[in-house]
Amino acid sequence: MSDKPNVVLVHGAWADGSSWSDVIRSLQASGFTVTAPQFPETSLAADVARLRQVLRRQTGPTVVAGHSYGGQIMTALGTDAPNVVALVYIAAFGLDKGESLGGLLSGGPPTPALAHLIVDEQAFAWLPEEDFITHFASDVERSRAKVMWAVQQGLSMSTFEDVMGVPAWKSHPSWYLVATNDEAIPPDVERMFAKRMGANTIEVPSSHLPMASYPAEVVRLIEAAANVAAVKQ
Repeated sequence: MSDKPNVVLVHGAWADGSSWSDVIRSLQASGFTVTAPQFPETSLAADVARLRQVLRRQTGPTVVAGHSYGGQIMTALGTDAPNVVALVYIAAFGLDKGESLGGLLSGGPPTPALAHLIVDEQAFAWLPEEDFITHFASDVERSRAKVMWAVQQGLSMSTFEDVMGVPAWKSHPSWYLVATNDEAIPPDVERMFAKRMGANTIEVPSSHLPMASYPAEVVRLIEAAANVAAVKQ
């Protein structure tokens, strides 16, 4: 059995667990036990319930890393975060108490990646293929970006209205990767999230998908969080 903390990876909106493939491969090669579950994205409550389910299955301390909306999911754990010893935000939302995604995103014009969301009859939002490839995954090789677009999961529009309770980052040490070429979440907003949570922060010249375009940097940040967590155990 490894003496390293477990790692749970939380995918974002318009993605699935396979978005972490390169990161999973590297972490497993380094001896980490990694879980990258699929999240239904039918509601924030359902996604948080799935994360708690996965966390309860971990044996021992666990580092949770979330990308984009995945940051919203892990932040909403609040103080109920079984086995969690550290949080790693990868170009992710890190809302504070009383904030919502809709309120945050309404503060300015839509970012290029989110400007043409397609909302279906069941109130799920989807990204058009060209916006996904050109803006969401702008530095990912085109054929791979097309595969990532093909496996996207629609996000329930209800998640934009959910108001954050006490955020998990208030009581857990945090790390943050700012994607400086992000066209989904403005980099300055990412910097704001990182600053107010007091996160250990790095910046990478990535699109919104650093797990695909800069996996080595993502892995190093997760390993840094794991190393600190291991020392504290």
